[in-house]
Amino acid sequence: MSASENKPVSQPLQALFVHGMGRTPLSAFPLLSRLRDHGLQTYGFHYFVALESFATIKDRLVRQISAIAAKGDYIVIGHSLGGVLLRAALNALPEGTRQPQQLFLLGSPVTASRVAGRIRNLLPFQLISGDCGQLLSSPERMSAIGAVSVPTIAIVGNKGIKGKYSPFGDEDNDGVVSISEAYAAWAEKEILLPVMHTLMPSNRLVSETLIAHLHPARPA
Repeated sequence: MSASENKPVSQPLQALFVHGMGRTPLSAFPLLSRLRDHGLQTYGFHYFVALESFATIKDRLVRQISAIAAKGDYIVIGHSLGGVLLRAALNALPEGTRQPQQLFLLGSPVTASRVAGRIRNLLPFQLISGDCGQLLSSPERMSAIGAVSVPTIAIVGNKGIKGKYSPFGDEDNDGVVSISEAYAAWAEKEILLPVMHTLMPSNRLVSETLIAHLHPARPA
């Protein structure tokens, strides 16, 4: 038997994407396709905020992360509410579960959302966003999720409008989340890009930035 036959087969790095509120895993099709081109094995996680509580979604996510972790090394990527869910799920993983190599947050709020706070009492918002919408607007509930110990890269958009007609005044934002709302003091790095919130998972610049910051770097 040759030395090459004795060499163990390395498993591809896995990537789990969690979409934002009102979206589906299809929103990240371009991103996941580019990750597959770089040799990663990709997964999506779907949820429906109008029918599920935040806790119920988080518990399902914990189970999926645990199943992926049992297979080998992985990274996790969360857009908007997806990043909030990932932080909550990572902090709830059973003891001994393999942690992800990296967490990528795409326009994901770390503090309460100003936009959600303004509309939290409107019936249409309550019906559409359910318990998750109320969580996003609550400083107490958002704070309770806490930091994560996983190396984290926060990618934040700054192409939203500013000024008189913006809910963020003169602060840079992506149209939905401001820079201060997405700032995580415990993150390894925060990267500002000229992108809008909704388009972050499909934006090529976001994909290229994420791939460039994979650690350890994976060959193309």
